[in-house]
Amino acid sequence: MTTKKRNQSQSGATKTKTLEHELEGGVSGAVAGAVFGAAAGPPGIAAGAVIGAVAGALAGGALDEEAAADTQRTSQLDKAIGVAGGDLGAPNLRHPPAKVGAYSGASVLGGASESDSVTPAEGGIEPPTD
Repeated sequence: MTTKKRNQSQSGATKTKTLEHELEGGVSGAVAGAVFGAAAGPPGIAAGAVIGAVAGALAGGALDEEAAADTQRTSQLDKAIGVAGGDLGAPNLRHPPAKVGAYSGASVLGGASESDSVTPAEGGIEPPTD
């Protein structure tokens, strides 16, 4: 998506944030390009700064677009599974009644159960061989 199309589909606050991120990317790219271009002297510093600024601004814009798409996708998934505006965890769900009023063995015995004393079908753990 081009910057012009992207900016037309965004609100004012989002446009400002996008421009800020592109500016941040451009400045950091210019600094990195100038450092790498320093090996070629003053012309390399200038060329590296310009190339780095362009690359950084493009990268900043791409990262901002990706973050916005991820946020939108997460919002859609939250609505689909009921986290936002749905019935996840709703107290009005109808659960089947208990058939026996007994507590579970783990809660009565403090975590121990009958199966803890039974040897698994696979057998015990074999000692290491040298």
